[in-house]
Amino acid sequence: MIVDCSSPLHLKRRRLSTVDIMEAEAAKAKFAAVKEKFGRDLHVFETSVVSSSLPRASNDENTDDFYEFTPEDYYRLLRTKKEDKYLKTKKIREAEEAARRSRITKTAIRIHFPDNHTLEVVFNPSEKIQSLFDLLSRVLAQPEVPFYLYTTPPKKQIKDLSQDFYSAGLIPGAIVYFSYDMPKREDSEAFSSGPFLQEEVMALKGLDAVPEQVEPIQTPPEPVTAAAAPVQEPKAAGKKPVKPKWLKM
Repeated sequence: MIVDCSSPLHLKRRRLSTVDIMEAEAAKAKFAAVKEKFGRDLHVFETSVVSSSLPRASNDENTDDFYEFTPEDYYRLLRTKKEDKYLKTKKIREAEEAARRSRITKTAIRIHFPDNHTLEVVFNPSEKIQSLFDLLSRVLAQPEVPFYLYTTPPKKQIKDLSQDFYSAGLIPGAIVYFSYDMPKREDSEAFSSGPFLQEEVMALKGLDAVPEQVEPIQTPPEPVTAAAAPVQEPKAAGKKPVKPKWLKM
C-alpha cells in the first residue's frame, strides 16, 4: 500500500518538523551573534530550586564557619599530602603533574548569580583568571558596579587574577559565585535582585533544549509481496523411459 504524501497526517508532521528547523536555526543565529560579539560560546540556564539553598551573594552572606571542612576532610587531605611527600620523589611528582596538565584541554566555568541564573563559559586552563573578569565586565547588565567572585567550601574570594585556571584549581570545571562589592548593606540589597546579565545574553536561556534539525517524516510504502510460484521438481536429465516387461507389443 502506497501512502499519499498529501494526506493530513503527513502534512501535520511536515509542519511540525519545519517549526523545529526554524527554531534550531534561530537558536544557532543567536549563539553565533553572541560569540561574534564577546568572542566566547556562552550558555545561560536557570538553576534548579535546590540551588536556592546555596549561599546567596550579598554582603550579609554566611560566615566562614558555615564552610569549614569536617575533621574527616582534614585528615584525608593531610594523609594524601604525606603520601605525596614521602612516597614520591620530586621528579616523579613533576612528571605526574605535567601529564595531568596535558590531559586537560579546557575548563568549564559556571558563574552562579543570586537570582539563580548561571552563565557557563569555557576557557583554556592556561588562560589567566583575569580573562574571566574581563568577560564579566562586558556581559553584566551593570558593569560599572564593583563585584567579586568567590568559591565554596570554604568560602574564598578570588583575588589573584594573574593565576591561570589550572594553578587556581579551577579545572576541569568549577562553580564560582558572583557578588556585588558594595560598602553598604542597603546598597547591596538594591542590586541583589538583578537582572545581572545583559538582555542579549539572557536571550540565550533555554536555547540548548532546541532540537537539532530533523527531516520531514514520510511513511514509506508497504512492500508488495508477490505470490510464490509453484515449485516444480526438476526432471532427471539423460534418462530414457524404461519399457515394462509385461507390456507386449
